[in-house]
Amino acid sequence: MSRVVAVVLVSCLSGLVAAATPPADFQANPNVGPGGTRFKDSPHFRVYNEPNDANANSLIQSLEAAYTCYVEDLGWRSTGLSFRQDNDDGPFYKVNVYRVDSLPGAAANTGTDQTAGLSFLNVVTQYMTEPAVTVHEFGHALTYAERYWIDQLRTGAWWETIANFVADTYLTLPVCASARQKYSQPEGATLIDLGKVIGDSYQVIVDGTSNTGNYYQAWPFITYMFNNPDNYTGLGHAMFPDVWTKYDKNSNETPLHVLARLAAPTKIQEVVGRYWARMAYVDIGHPKAQQQFTTDRGKLNYANLDSQGGGKYRVKAARQPRYMGASIIPLKGTGSVTVNVTASMPFSGTLAVRGSEGSVRYAELEEGNGQVLVASGEEATLVVVNTPDTLYLYDPFSVTPEVSRGMDYQVQITGATA
Repeated sequence: MSRVVAVVLVSCLSGLVAAATPPADFQANPNVGPGGTRFKDSPHFRVYNEPNDANANSLIQSLEAAYTCYVEDLGWRSTGLSFRQDNDDGPFYKVNVYRVDSLPGAAANTGTDQTAGLSFLNVVTQYMTEPAVTVHEFGHALTYAERYWIDQLRTGAWWETIANFVADTYLTLPVCASARQKYSQPEGATLIDLGKVIGDSYQVIVDGTSNTGNYYQAWPFITYMFNNPDNYTGLGHAMFPDVWTKYDKNSNETPLHVLARLAAPTKIQEVVGRYWARMAYVDIGHPKAQQQFTTDRGKLNYANLDSQGGGKYRVKAARQPRYMGASIIPLKGTGSVTVNVTASMPFSGTLAVRGSEGSVRYAELEEGNGQVLVASGEEATLVVVNTPDTLYLYDPFSVTPEVSRGMDYQVQITGATA
């Protein structure tokens, strides 16, 4: 959908200081981006080269709503501030948005002015009124404004994950409802791609591999931690802007490393394991995504195991879970269901049982063993996750053999079939 088009070097940032109160109407900076003489202003944005006033107004309303949700309501750093500033005192500049006729392979993209330290958005004509596109790009502008991930190659693919999280949250979740209402913006459809997230759940949790990666689709992991249905300390809405500001500056660590610090004393492996367990029924606090699961589940690829006979199964070689990836395995049968999983690498395992009314309960495997009672009208799913004891330093756009190595495992199931 979009891509970051500039990598920017940022000087070492000193400690944060109290921010000045931003003005109601930010300054224009016509030198950021290609510029132009035809434009339309709002308090935080300037739209260039859009001859259709209705389109410009529609774009402004959606972006102002997104600004209100993320900056004013949730407290993210303003996109009006330079990423070259050590403080938040200003000056504050409007984000320039340029209507363009076409872009190579993209509906929109985000550029930067390296001297000013400001982002600008380029949007192809037919997508000017599509918040799924424009707010996605605004998500990149927010990430730039937060500074700490810039020029950190191991965060690269996660920029798209975060941008789609920003767009989907804006479109669908109650946290942005008052901002949408303020600017008369409707609730939108979810961006979730269950065919990728669940059907290819075995992939590295954020994988930027060309043509096969999942980095645009992996955002439900962020949504799960943001909604924090398991009440982990350090997660929830407070994880932003901490995912940036608690990043070890200039370390080129992965976002999982900073998330591990935020979730402590809970291990990030436990968080990842529970995320995948909840994805068995998309129980992540996202009603529209769960409704989409109800619609799509019959088409999803769950062919993770080969039967060995006698209730024994082995994971297919091509679908062995990779780094922080998972196997989601629906089970058939009711009554007492017992599983025993043995694997070549450290793993997390959970039995998820969904009741007829839709509630889900979770039973974690202990040393690979677990048992649940599945009543009539209930259903169970086994989830097995590759959760190594240590976190890898990896670039999602250049996944190493260590990171892409699948976890071989076998499972004995009693009382049900896979």
